[in-house]
Amino acid sequence: MIHWWTKKRCKLGDQRGFTLIELMIVVAIIGILAAIAIPLYANMQARARVAKAQADVRSINAAVSLYQAHMGNVPPSLAALTAVQINGLGQTAGPFLASEPSTPAGWTSPYTYTPNTAADTWSVSASGDGATVLLP
Repeated sequence: MIHWWTKKRCKLGDQRGFTLIELMIVVAIIGILAAIAIPLYANMQARARVAKAQADVRSINAAVSLYQAHMGNVPPSLAALTAVQINGLGQTAGPFLASEPSTPAGWTSPYTYTPNTAADTWSVSASGDGATVLLP
């Protein structure tokens, strides 16, 4: 049996492994694939942070709308959304937000809430990753 195994291996000739050229081609292909994948991955992370900011701004906007419907005016700050509120009829509601959402990782400026009590309007915005999320 051993004789059969060694005899079969000898028939393969001098070809025992990969040549240097073949290995260099494989390494080059892996390098090209990595050069394509890494920027796509970084772009995907930035898009995920922008999507989180959009979702947070929409939830803040919805909470402000609920506060306005309950109280009859816009809240003076985001902190008012995290507390129980009593309107003029003695009805309680809230909190409209469990807590003020934090901006995505890497974004330095917090969410900006700008109320206009005279016109009973507001805007919520956030900036980062070269994008600005703004509602309404």
